[in-house]
Amino acid sequence: MTQARTDLTTERLQPDDTGIARGAEILRAGGLVSFPTETVYGLGGDACSDAAVAGIFAAKDRPSFNPLIAHVADLQMARAYADFPEEALRLATAFWPGPLTIVVPLRQDSALAGLTTSGLPTVGMRMPDHTTARRLIAAFGGPVAAPSANPSGRISPTSADHVIDGLSGRIDAVIDDGACPVGVESTIVGFDGDDVVLLRPGGLPAENIERCLARKLKRPDFSMGEGDQPIAPGQLTSHYAPQAMVRLNADHALPHEVLLGFGRVEGATENLSDSGDLQEAAANLFAMLRKLDATRRAIAVSPVPDHGLGRAINDRLRRAAAPRD
Repeated sequence: MTQARTDLTTERLQPDDTGIARGAEILRAGGLVSFPTETVYGLGGDACSDAAVAGIFAAKDRPSFNPLIAHVADLQMARAYADFPEEALRLATAFWPGPLTIVVPLRQDSALAGLTTSGLPTVGMRMPDHTTARRLIAAFGGPVAAPSANPSGRISPTSADHVIDGLSGRIDAVIDDGACPVGVESTIVGFDGDDVVLLRPGGLPAENIERCLARKLKRPDFSMGEGDQPIAPGQLTSHYAPQAMVRLNADHALPHEVLLGFGRVEGATENLSDSGDLQEAAANLFAMLRKLDATRRAIAVSPVPDHGLGRAINDRLRRAAAPRD
């Protein structure tokens, strides 16, 4: 297995022509570049290079059975590596660029690295709704494999500082373009026969997808059994976790806890959204979990409505609170 580098000087690049050109140069040399998307910061490597993708797994300490998303600059690039059934094409046309990953079959002649797909016959494709991300991918000239730029299983990064905090010395560079506006990872859908399956709730509400397709998504149990292989990122039971223990659906903090509130809550150390706005809450989630984790106390979390973006928030919170190895 590839050993993680710990001796790299991680460059902080600006999102200008010079920074984009330097980032693309690093990718072409097989290096790793973290870049902003509208959801979270990704850790990018050449999706067609097993060596580069192995470097991503090593830098994150990520299990190699957990597939990655291939990020593309446009639909034409995506279709050069994967086949898009009619409904997949409809979703891409409607929601790309945007926080939607579509799991589609690999083309027979696809040049994607086997490690990108973890050996599966499918791949998750996404076109991020972030100018810097798409400029980097276009300058590189091919798909960029990119999970979130954090140690595996830990809180996802929504700023360059978060990336540096977790991966400094392990990656070549990060392009610093401020905070990510959506704040939770992309929604992932796939296909099972005639069904369109919600594989991970995320930054695009499932209701929007259902309106586009004029039918309901299949919503499987997201829990992973022992020995199960994920078919999309974010399906491991324990994920997005702070160091502290997390207690959900709390109406107050116990003496050893700090409270992460939502809506009108008294005694909250941090509040995802005082007004109960789910979009604001999603954007604040990971940054506030990091801030509370730094207090070295357990984290109690107020209930969050389980609809729209609330489904994605609750999915992340359930995984953050899950038992850990």
